[in-house]
Amino acid sequence: MARNESHMTLGVISFGLALGVTSAIAVFILGLAAWLFGWGIEVAIALSSLYIGFGPSFVGSIAGAVWAFVDGLILGILVAWFYNRFLLSRRRALPPHPEEPRGPREGAAPET
Repeated sequence: MARNESHMTLGVISFGLALGVTSAIAVFILGLAAWLFGWGIEVAIALSSLYIGFGPSFVGSIAGAVWAFVDGLILGILVAWFYNRFLLSRRRALPPHPEEPRGPREGAAPET
């Protein structure tokens, strides 16, 4: 995050990578769970219509994880970019905040 006045902005690439990795891990675990334990087979079948090559198998889980990473990366970049733009437009619309005093703190010895 970058410090900007009184509000923080999101790191666009960092947020995209975080969402991409999280999505990839979730889809990979879903594929493995459907393959090994039969859990979430309906969800895996639904995702297989979205992600080419995804299915309840080890190789299908890897293919789905790659697609989920790409989707999460793009979505995360877009969300962070829009968030930063809306934050900047809100800052411009609000009246400026009074700045904090820049003098020495009370009780502090003067710097020499």
